Amino acid sequence: MKIDAAGWLDAARARPSPNADERPAGCVPELIVVHNISLPPGEFGGPWIDALFDNALPADAHPYFADIAALRVSAHLLIRRDGALAQYVSFLRRAWHAGVSFYGRRARCNDFSIGIELEGADEVPYTDAQYACLAAVVAALLHTYPTLARERISGHADIAPGRKTDPGPSFDWGRLRRELGRSLASQPSSLETSPIGPNQ
Repeated sequence: MKIDAAGWLDAARARPSPNADERPAGCVPELIVVHNISLPPGEFGGPWIDALFDNALPADAHPYFADIAALRVSAHLLIRRDGALAQYVSFLRRAWHAGVSFYGRRARCNDFSIGIELEGADEVPYTDAQYACLAAVVAALLHTYPTLARERISGHADIAPGRKTDPGPSFDWGRLRRELGRSLASQPSSLETSPIGPNQ
C-alpha cells in the first residue's frame, strides 16, 4: 500500500466526504484512532455507511437512522468485513470522527489524529481480513508520516471514556500488535516496542 502526496491511499476506493476541513495550523497526524461502525447496528454490508458520511442517510430507511441522519461525521478510512477499503478524507485533512475527546492532556483529537473505522460491533469478532488490512494500513501510515511513529494507537473508547465503547472487547489489540510487527519487520522504524491500546 502507498499513500500519495495528497494523502490518499492507493488501495482504497476514494469517496470524498463533505464532512472534513483543514487541520489547525501546526497540527499533523500524531495519533491513530480505531473505531467500529455498523448500520443498522449489528448489520454488515449495504450502502449506509457511505450514505452517512455523504450526508445522504435516509431517515426513514430504518428506525435507528432517524436519530443519526442529521449527524455530520466522517472518518479517514473504513475497513469492511472482507478487508475492502474506502477512504473518505485525505490523511492531510481533519475528519470528524472523535468528537469530544482527550489523548493524555490534549483535547480535540480530530485535530491531530487519523480515524479508521472497522465495519463491526463491540461484541462481534473482527475478521482475519480486517486485522491484516488494518496492520498494512498502519504500516503505510507510519512509513509516510514519521510523526506517527512516536505515538500510540488508541480505541475510540480510550479517548472518549464513558461516552464511547468502540472498538469494544472483541478487538484483539495483541493481534494487531503482532501483525503490525510483522508488517514493519523490514522497516527501520517499528511499533513493536511502543504501547498499542488504551490511552495512558
